[in-house]
Amino acid sequence: MSGTPQEIFQRYVYAGSITRNADALAENFTADGVLEMPLLPAGATFPRRLVGREEIRGAMAEYYAQQPKDARPPNFEKTGYVLHATADPDVFIAEIDTVFDGEEDGDGVGEDVVVSLVQIFRIRDGKIARLRDYFAPELMG
Repeated sequence: MSGTPQEIFQRYVYAGSITRNADALAENFTADGVLEMPLLPAGATFPRRLVGREEIRGAMAEYYAQQPKDARPPNFEKTGYVLHATADPDVFIAEIDTVFDGEEDGDGVGEDVVVSLVQIFRIRDGKIARLRDYFAPELMG
């Protein structure tokens, strides 16, 4: 499997954020791929570093299973991203603003919630060899 940074990013987002399919997500990584969340504190409920496709598959399946069934999905019409090329053709950066619609309360619908993050992708043979995901740690349960 090969692809442009755009295609690789879209496959990753579809497998993870849209369908929450741990098998499909893991298949986006090389067999020895690494998924890191460097800003997570030590001892967080979610692992800070996952090494290998099978560890990524298992940890993400467990994480997806713990998510509430009625959790608000991102509003993909409002969500935006920009992909940045780097001097290294095997590295690209995704700058993402994920938007969740405001919750309804007694006064109507509240303000949208915007979650901004940066992901750094290192690609090998069309798959993710290393992904560093930088986001606010309090977003992970």
